[in-house]
Amino acid sequence: MKIGIDFGTSNSAAAAVVEGRVVPIRFGEAEQFRTTVYFPEVMRDPNDFELTPALEHELGRLIDAAARDARAAGQERAPDALRREALRVVRRQWMEEQMRAPLSSTRLLQNAVYGDEALEAYFEENEGNLVQSPKSMLGYNLHPRARQTITGIATHILEHIRLTASRQLDMPVRTATLGRPVQFRSSIGAAGNDQALEILHTAAIAAGFDSVDFLEEPAAAAMHYHAESAQEHDTVVVDIGGGTTDVAHARVGGTQAPKIHRAWGIARGGTDIDLALSLGAYMPLFGRGSSRVPAHHYVEAAMVQDMTRQRDFRQHAYRDVDAPWGKRLQALQDTGNTARLYREVERCKIALSSDAQHASALDFIERDLGVAVERARLEGAAGQYLGELTGLLEQVRADIGHDPAAVFLTGGMSRASYLQQAVAAAFPGSTLVRGNPSFGVVHGLAWAAAGNV
Repeated sequence: MKIGIDFGTSNSAAAAVVEGRVVPIRFGEAEQFRTTVYFPEVMRDPNDFELTPALEHELGRLIDAAARDARAAGQERAPDALRREALRVVRRQWMEEQMRAPLSSTRLLQNAVYGDEALEAYFEENEGNLVQSPKSMLGYNLHPRARQTITGIATHILEHIRLTASRQLDMPVRTATLGRPVQFRSSIGAAGNDQALEILHTAAIAAGFDSVDFLEEPAAAAMHYHAESAQEHDTVVVDIGGGTTDVAHARVGGTQAPKIHRAWGIARGGTDIDLALSLGAYMPLFGRGSSRVPAHHYVEAAMVQDMTRQRDFRQHAYRDVDAPWGKRLQALQDTGNTARLYREVERCKIALSSDAQHASALDFIERDLGVAVERARLEGAAGQYLGELTGLLEQVRADIGHDPAAVFLTGGMSRASYLQQAVAAAFPGSTLVRGNPSFGVVHGLAWAAAGNV
């Protein structure tokens, strides 16, 4: 059995075609789960290195040995240089020892918790590792150990999907079609796409798949729209997700197979609006714009998907920062609190898509602390992304040279009315078709996996 998998920035889903119809894979009571995983056991990290008494003893032994060797060679070496060199050796030996005795992958997988339950378990336990939106890191310049960690996390998530699908379908699931954005989020340009695909392929094989192939997400959404369209027509598919925005121009409907003409994409999406909303509406409560705390500290705190930035934020000292900012920042550094704040920001973004105001209680930071956010604040936070979306759609319109018969809109962020209006304005001569925001892509991936389109 071959399934389709939408490994998303914010949420993930899977589906298969059984007896000519799409069957969603259910994760508990839901047909998708937040792309978040909580490992109760702490995953080893090279940045966890600390000098224990035993390592201090080994460090001293290496320094003494190096000093004797230098004197025997008629050289005098500075103590600081000897210590730095010895410390590198000790740290390298420590890392090699960690790799020789890793935590059991099976044990990690058995105890892992996924989705919204992962957040709740992390908040309750106050220890272990919480990883949110690992897809957003796949295309970044990664240290080999960081790449190994990200690959391992993706493996756990894909194994969770494969085993869940195997149980529901009552047969082994060994192959899959994975969705991929046109352009992954990346810090290394086009090489980021290649790296992201390599990581996902490696993770899928490690997760027990015998083979996987990839399909661009807007092409998958076009296949879903094709399966629901009786008449052949020209369309532009716009897939607005958490981390990326993808567009495809296609011929769909009727009895012929769909034809994908071209695809476009930008590595921007709903999480960029989350970040801007957090910085603009929530971080002023922690001194942004009013204290001497560097601006990048607030970015580090807000970007819960970036493990490196989260670690950097937790290492800052705020004892000497003026009240009330210092104590609030220290509270934000407590285990789980950046994740709690991010969840409040997400709720605010969703609520303000329809409501004029949203109130967030931040009692986990300070008693009676809260903030009321007006819709205008969301509009301001979304401004930069809206500008980039408009530019992308203008490019698409110019490249194809006409308004298609229909524009098919899907992806989690397509629920937002202000984004629907932007898409409609870009193609005024087209009929706007609102697809299923959560499942348009995964249904198309299921059809592609089944070879029915």
